Amino acid sequence: MAMSVIQTNKTASSVVPAAWVRRWRGKASSAAFWLGLAWSIVRYLLLIGLAFLILYPLLFKLTNSFMSQQDLIDGTVRFIPREPTLFNYRTAIEYTNYFEGLKNTLGIAVLCGVLQMLVCTFVGYGLARFRFKGRGLVFALVVFTILIPPQTYMISLYLKFSFFDLYGILSAISGGTVRLIDSIWPLAILSLTGFGFKNGLYILIMRQYFKGIPKELEEAAYVDGSGLFRTFGTILLPLSASMMITVLLFSFSWQWTDSFYSSMFFSQIKLLSNSLLVGFEGLMLEGATVGLKSGQPLTSTLTNTMSLLVLAPLIVMYLFAQKYLVEGIEHSGIVG
Repeated sequence: MAMSVIQTNKTASSVVPAAWVRRWRGKASSAAFWLGLAWSIVRYLLLIGLAFLILYPLLFKLTNSFMSQQDLIDGTVRFIPREPTLFNYRTAIEYTNYFEGLKNTLGIAVLCGVLQMLVCTFVGYGLARFRFKGRGLVFALVVFTILIPPQTYMISLYLKFSFFDLYGILSAISGGTVRLIDSIWPLAILSLTGFGFKNGLYILIMRQYFKGIPKELEEAAYVDGSGLFRTFGTILLPLSASMMITVLLFSFSWQWTDSFYSSMFFSQIKLLSNSLLVGFEGLMLEGATVGLKSGQPLTSTLTNTMSLLVLAPLIVMYLFAQKYLVEGIEHSGIVG
């Protein structure tokens, strides 16, 4: 009895590999199999190459930021520092007042992100659901703001907020205009009026998303006696939470690294993006007789280190929010 069981098990174990080998030989003999295998290899090689091209600058900056001054002038040191040090990080943090700039940048990015998320949600819903005269023109102007570079109206924006007046009301009350430069008001006003940084893109994203939601949900709520604002607040807003978070993350990230509006509106307020623009030329190190000059290895290394310090909070934020970001992009309606 025991011998027959053992023989049966041996027979079954030998049949399984034999059947697998015959199946594999049958697939290997077909041209479609080899074409699919070749395409898979080419596809993975392309993905690995693209990933290398994207990650190489970041990895180079990361290894370069830990190099000492001796490693920077040593031609035999390429990627791995021979004398690792945190000197570059300490110097960049002290010279740029990093933590003050981090606090100011965080406050402005959060303010603009929240305002733009709310305003673009309302505007996108209105363009997707309501029919009114001039709706096509309004939508065309929204797309127009995406196409027109902000440099074309930079001077007019600066003059407007340097001598700010609301239809002559402020001049009539106070006898003059108000200077809003070096305050949060220019970015807050632009965000509230739907004219902030990349606002046209966010409105387009929200419009496409709301157009994909069935109208029957709102009609059922109206039949049950729910009003417009209650329907929007209790039904549509919860459904669009992932898309709103996506818009918030986009707005926060672009405002965090923005140097156009930051350099135009903030000359006295320290921001991280402005610190990168200033650079490290002229920095006097301990024991040096002259300041750093443009093109020197240490100058470039300090700039790379500062760029990593600027990007670090965004990387941490993405690690926690990538689920909502991917989900929002998948449902945006403009992918591909």
